[in-house]
Amino acid sequence: MTPPRTTPPRTHETQPETQTETRPETQPETQTETRTALPPPRHAALATRAVHAGRDDLADLGLHAAPLDLSTTYPSRDSRGEAERLDAFGAGEVPPGPPVYARIGNPTVARFENALAELEGCEAAVAFASGMAALSACLLAAVGAGKPHVVAVRPLYGSTDHLLGCGLLGTEVTFAEPEKAAAALRPDTGLVMVESPANPLLTEVDLRALAEAVAPVPLLADNTFATPVLQQPARHGARLVLHSATKFLGGHGDVLGGVVACDEEHARVLRQVRFLTGAVLHPLAGYLLLRGLSTLPLRVHTASATAAVLAQRLAGHPAVSRVYYPGLSHGRSAGQMAGGGALVSFETVGDPHAAIGAVRLITPAVSLGSVDTLIEHPASISHHILDPQARAANGISDRLLRMSVGLEDVEDLWDDLDRALRAAA
Repeated sequence: MTPPRTTPPRTHETQPETQTETRPETQPETQTETRTALPPPRHAALATRAVHAGRDDLADLGLHAAPLDLSTTYPSRDSRGEAERLDAFGAGEVPPGPPVYARIGNPTVARFENALAELEGCEAAVAFASGMAALSACLLAAVGAGKPHVVAVRPLYGSTDHLLGCGLLGTEVTFAEPEKAAAALRPDTGLVMVESPANPLLTEVDLRALAEAVAPVPLLADNTFATPVLQQPARHGARLVLHSATKFLGGHGDVLGGVVACDEEHARVLRQVRFLTGAVLHPLAGYLLLRGLSTLPLRVHTASATAAVLAQRLAGHPAVSRVYYPGLSHGRSAGQMAGGGALVSFETVGDPHAAIGAVRLITPAVSLGSVDTLIEHPASISHHILDPQARAANGISDRLLRMSVGLEDVEDLWDDLDRALRAAA
């Protein structure tokens, strides 16, 4: 269950409340005037919405920064009223007023959820303790509805692939190419899952074509790599949009979280799963993620521009045999992405482990989306959980490296990367 909304609804279509205000400059202090509080203006630009989403009410509250609520319980002298609210929360609804208990919801987290939903163009969003917790909730919701079968398009993040295939949550998976996903559907298929761009080869899938082909089965699209800055899968037919919020949404390598943007129908079920499993996002994480959204467009655009330059240079490097980057190694899907993104993957001629050991400015670490550039060996870390045959079948070679480009100067990054690759070769 998610906490109550503490910000005005994203559409700003509710009737405004009336406020009483004393205006001493035009009237005596003893007189009052009733005025209508105007809703915040609608903004089309994503950069503007990223700054203001989830914060629209702060000025009226006399605040500039969003408050951090660390409460684990919320007092009330109305026990009967609390019982009614608990029933509503138990149904996945969001009644007005504070949460009853922190496992039900948190106002700070609610601000992040509202903001992310607005950026993704969805009715709602439900936040979790990690990206894998968010995915698990989606799978549990499908299993609970009697639809345990999942059709998945590879490649996927290694832990995602493993979770789908291990059957631990009661799921059964069929892996299929995008054009064969519809043929793989069964009466008990609850989800079709895809990553675009995919981890780690940055393969793109035409989301609109896939969503239309598998309808009415809901499409779950992992948008971690692109972020809402470069694409909004819901606008292309996806019913659920998954993020490992740990990555670009947080953006600084200091917060763990996951979130699913979706329609209200799915959100109600996901809130129920979250309440029952306890996979809640910590309020401090919600605070940091909300703050991260305000600079998300700047970070993604800057890192993407640098990544495009590095991808072009890597394509001509003698120590590199192949480069994977949207728009460079394969065509873009139906104008879906507004840029190639901040991830670059490539295969080395020499020892990839030696290249990782030789970098000095670039950080040799798993994860992505941070302000600093990270490089990792998928076969050893992010996709190590897959057996070698599965990695090979998905095109993940032992010479593949995945780099998440940060905000450093492009020439400094290139100097470090070029030197490391030549040393390894």
